[in-house]
Amino acid sequence: MSGPGAAWRLAVGTLTVFPVRPVEVDRRVAGRAMSLAPFVGLLLGLVAAVVLAVAGAASGSQPLGAVLAVAALAWLTRALHLDGLADLADGLGSGKPADGALDVMKRSDIGPFGVVTVVIALLVQVAVLSRDGTAAWVALVAAAATGRLAVTWACREGVPAARPTGLGALVAGTVRRGAAVGATLATAAVIAVLALMAAAGPSLLGYCWPFDLSNPFGHAHPELIPYSGVTYGHTVYTGLRPAGLLHSLSDDPYLITTAGLLPAMAAGLGAAALLRRRAVRRLGGVTGDVLGALVETATTVTLLAAALLV
Repeated sequence: MSGPGAAWRLAVGTLTVFPVRPVEVDRRVAGRAMSLAPFVGLLLGLVAAVVLAVAGAASGSQPLGAVLAVAALAWLTRALHLDGLADLADGLGSGKPADGALDVMKRSDIGPFGVVTVVIALLVQVAVLSRDGTAAWVALVAAAATGRLAVTWACREGVPAARPTGLGALVAGTVRRGAAVGATLATAAVIAVLALMAAAGPSLLGYCWPFDLSNPFGHAHPELIPYSGVTYGHTVYTGLRPAGLLHSLSDDPYLITTAGLLPAMAAGLGAAALLRRRAVRRLGGVTGDVLGALVETATTVTLLAAALLV
């Protein structure tokens, strides 16, 4: 089997903890799998977003929901991306030539550079998701998808592998630029739709779910306030309406969330591109650890930028 099904299984099996049937892998299948990486990220992000909403609503604790959501992402990926981030930090921080840095990255232990880098990344992720806001869950989905989209771009044509064997050697240079652009546009379109849903959440989701996904740490239902509708000087209706709807139509238009999240995704991809460039220059190419580090870097920077822009 070498079609889209094999590529999807390889992408899921490589990037998640979910079990898949073994597939015959070559560089063509690997390229397709890496092009599908952001869609795996969307799946992971949605699962983590449910954890964020449910844990936050059930406990009434924003930080607890954030911690469990970040922990869910780590568990769903076997923490391999965090391990890659730690290994790359140790390798680049060692100050050794390429071969020596690669040897440092292959060790099973984690040095001080790796520990500090992982702790900072996790603290930033939890801190951002602990904030109140109307787009916590969709920001998490966008960040998870952007992290895997960084892998797609890291595997594009022209990016070499640092070693002749391993995951990096299998996937490096397998993704065509057109496929990377297409995956980026498709991911952005999905996030834009989810962002509009998040912006409309106070008026639409508040009556459809036991907790409000647009603000998973708020009340179970939007606050109702009295109002009067007036047309040509005559009152035509008086009753109750969601306060959140008034807010979304006046102070928080539907497009504001999209306008913040898409640049946040661009910031995440930009940070990953800079790190990839540094790794290629320092190590001679990409490795599996480099790809994992790019995932966590893009995820963290996207969340941080979203906190500033949304």
